[in-house]
Amino acid sequence: MRGGVRDGETRDGARGGADFLQLSPAAAPARGLTAWLAGEIRAAIIDGRLAAGTALPASRLLAGDLGVSRGLVVEAYQRLADEGLVSGRPGTGTRVSELVPRTVPPTKNPERAGQAATVLPQRWRARAELDLSPGVPDLSRFPRAAWLRAERAVLQQASVADLGYGDPRGSQALRRELAGWLARTRGLRADAEDIIVVSGVAQSLALLARWLNGEGRTGIAVEDPGSRGARDEFEYWGLRPVPVPVDSDGLQTSGLAGAGLRAALLTPAHQFPTGVVLAPRRRRDLLDWAAAADALIIEDDYDAEYRYDRAPVPALQASAPGHVAYTGSTSKTLAPGMRLGWLVPPARLHADLVEAKHAADLGSPALPQLVLARLIATGELEQHIRLARKRQRIRRDALLRAVREQLPQARVQGVAAGLHLLVTFPGLDLDDRDLAERIHQAGVLVHPLSWHRAAAGPPGLVVGYAAHTPDQLGEATRRIAGVLSSGAGSPGARRRGGGAGPRSAAGRSGPPRPGWSAARR
Repeated sequence: MRGGVRDGETRDGARGGADFLQLSPAAAPARGLTAWLAGEIRAAIIDGRLAAGTALPASRLLAGDLGVSRGLVVEAYQRLADEGLVSGRPGTGTRVSELVPRTVPPTKNPERAGQAATVLPQRWRARAELDLSPGVPDLSRFPRAAWLRAERAVLQQASVADLGYGDPRGSQALRRELAGWLARTRGLRADAEDIIVVSGVAQSLALLARWLNGEGRTGIAVEDPGSRGARDEFEYWGLRPVPVPVDSDGLQTSGLAGAGLRAALLTPAHQFPTGVVLAPRRRRDLLDWAAAADALIIEDDYDAEYRYDRAPVPALQASAPGHVAYTGSTSKTLAPGMRLGWLVPPARLHADLVEAKHAADLGSPALPQLVLARLIATGELEQHIRLARKRQRIRRDALLRAVREQLPQARVQGVAAGLHLLVTFPGLDLDDRDLAERIHQAGVLVHPLSWHRAAAGPPGLVVGYAAHTPDQLGEATRRIAGVLSSGAGSPGARRRGGGAGPRSAAGRSGPPRPGWSAARR
């Protein structure tokens, strides 16, 4: 009850109406006007009726038009702000955030006539009302105030040289802070001179792929299931990903011996998408293989910051710095749009990779590096991560409860850490791409597990939870349950599970493909 009016009641008992979106409370349920109002505005933002930058009506005016309490409208706006769909500042009112992109026409190139067009990823929330794609943090909780304070302090102190062309390895201040932070939180054995600042893990993989290709090491072991985006990127740079099965103990290291490979990509602390941890015996076997084959292990330490029910798992790099290239980023802790990451390669690769980094972009942007260095030095980054971890635990628990209540036939994996769950359906004969397509038609976007498989395997869904409120996660689960109960997973579906199929999007069924962003940093 707010302002003397219950949610679902008007001030005088009558139902009003507004010109804005032609809103009429008469169409709302008897109770739940706040959820109805937030839902109507959310749908208008998603489908483009409310463009980025559009001002929403003042809460007092809209309340008067609808005949409801102002507090009800304020709460509906706050829900949308919590989701990152709108933002408000004193003096400017509440406006639609820059979240929904416009369609970009493909570039016409006569030399590529007849070739399949490159499929670029769309921004988060551009494709569904409830976008539960994995790997997306809560962007509405980006620490804007802390970042602004740090940026002001940096600009007051930065020298002219700090803003010029700098060291391609990255800012000395950031590399020094990263060395201490990674030693404290991940057990790395590295100092500032060992670190290369990169534009996210994607650039780390690109630099390492080109180095491997130059060395004639064109085959690379990858986890199966594993990151679809990483496999696609390796293929783009001319490598040949070789799938190695993953089980409850992580990568089956026995598959490396005798394969003639001298490189491998792993997510050992929190395997994507299963969530398992590489078992101690497997870690030893992996490092033994690397030493015997003089192989390079690429350790993608994504999601390491978010653990809820288990002890921290130290990075592999500390056990074999001469064979492990460690990489991470701020894409899950801050925002993927920051494009800030780090690479700690073996010493023998360092000079070659620095040269390649310089040739690629001369170095990463200076100002964000200095701001991140200050956030680490002041402890504000760690404080932000601690708060985010608490929030994500609440959301994970909400999704788990919803799945157990709405999908009792499902099995859930990857619970102890990360920003997503893997949901499988033992005993159901279904094609998870067909299921994901039907779920997408119901307004919810999830990844079919087969997108991230190379070989055939059991079907499932990869469901992100970090960017949505508990209520939204419950609604998404109800819609998924409704799709399953309507027959999407009944016997007679086209096939069970399956591999990822060809890279081309032409003729592929299912929701929009994950693109380069799938489980990437």
